Amino acid sequence: MISFDNVAYSYGGGKLLSDISLSLQPGSFHFLTGPSGAGKSTFLKLCYGELLATEGTVKVLSRDLQGVSRDALARIRRRIGVMQQDCQFLDHLSVASNVTLPLSVTGREVPVQDLSDLLHWVGMARLARAYPPQLSGGERQRTALARAVIGSPDILLADEPTGNLDWEMSLRLLTLLVELNRMGTTILIATHDLNLIRSAKAQLAARVLRIRGGTIELAGAEL
Repeated sequence: MISFDNVAYSYGGGKLLSDISLSLQPGSFHFLTGPSGAGKSTFLKLCYGELLATEGTVKVLSRDLQGVSRDALARIRRRIGVMQQDCQFLDHLSVASNVTLPLSVTGREVPVQDLSDLLHWVGMARLARAYPPQLSGGERQRTALARAVIGSPDILLADEPTGNLDWEMSLRLLTLLVELNRMGTTILIATHDLNLIRSAKAQLAARVLRIRGGTIELAGAEL
């Protein structure tokens, strides 16, 4: 689904990431860990073409992102759901409208029943007509998850999705992500929460990648 071959990314005159070679297989579940500023968000952006590698090759869905046209990149991104760390919404739109926005801007329609089923799945059906400023942190994250998967993506990338949540709400969100993975979605989550990783590993064969010294390695069983 996603492969890196000797990838590096330079920023501000120095290499933030370097010598990265790895592959995320279809249906896999990966965590990405590392200290703040290590490059977790940058790595995720390389995975969907928000940033392009300064060295090496990044392939997503068998396409080299370095050489694709803007239209081809847009088609690739339609198959990738992204949960950003800051979880931004349009405050003048309802929860339901924010969730369907990724499809609306490309002219695609969402059947009413499909939207209803999705909002029920994330536990946001009763707040479908609410507005983002009215939502709690957990409600915003569940809305963000619904928005990320409204297009039935093959891949979900999530940047610190539980960073501002208490433990109970973190586990509720993890349950949804595990269910999504069991339905076949490839998932990569950037997080610093080792307890969340341990909880996931107790439920499925999640692999843990760690950024160290600008490169990425497979973490050992100590997690």
